[in-house]
Amino acid sequence: MNISVFLAPGFEEIEALTVVDYLRRAGQNVTTVSVPEDGCVDEQIVVKGSHGIPVIADILLKDYIKKLNGELTDAIYFPGGMPGAKNLADNQFLFTFTIRMARGGKVVAAICAAPAVVLAPTGILANRKWTCYPEMEKELDKWCGSALKAEELTENSTHIKNVPFVLDNNVLTGRGPGTAEQFAMKFVELLCGELVAERIRQGSCQR
Repeated sequence: MNISVFLAPGFEEIEALTVVDYLRRAGQNVTTVSVPEDGCVDEQIVVKGSHGIPVIADILLKDYIKKLNGELTDAIYFPGGMPGAKNLADNQFLFTFTIRMARGGKVVAAICAAPAVVLAPTGILANRKWTCYPEMEKELDKWCGSALKAEELTENSTHIKNVPFVLDNNVLTGRGPGTAEQFAMKFVELLCGELVAERIRQGSCQR
């Protein structure tokens, strides 16, 4: 499987790297993509997280777009963190690409702030169960543009509290950094099956 992980300045390091680590342990082809801040034309391969930890991405977004050449990948993942999630949400390519991925039956994953900030404005949470960082589900009007727009974009959706993750068909959402391991292992199970997930669980001495 080819999985793309999008990193923008201010991303949550635990959420990003836990998922990258476990998916690579599972033998998947994970590409980290550097996404610039909104309005920044000078893309940087080193992306600094919300706690000041610099991470070297595999590829710049502009080069990633060229490499895709209009095609879809198998799965995409948006870590949370602020202003990382906001920087992802402000990117027009990612907005359109996320919708195409969801409609194409590909896996779309997001955790913490990202379900509310990145996914909700695309409309793909409509008619789905989902979760996010506590209380951010109450701020959808801010991220979707208005209360009316938020209601329209998340029509018939159900936000679920106090769970590490929610999988609804091809959309996987998670709650926060403390649930990153459980979220990542569900991602592994979804893409690779229970046997691979169990091998990684045993090998990494998980709780």
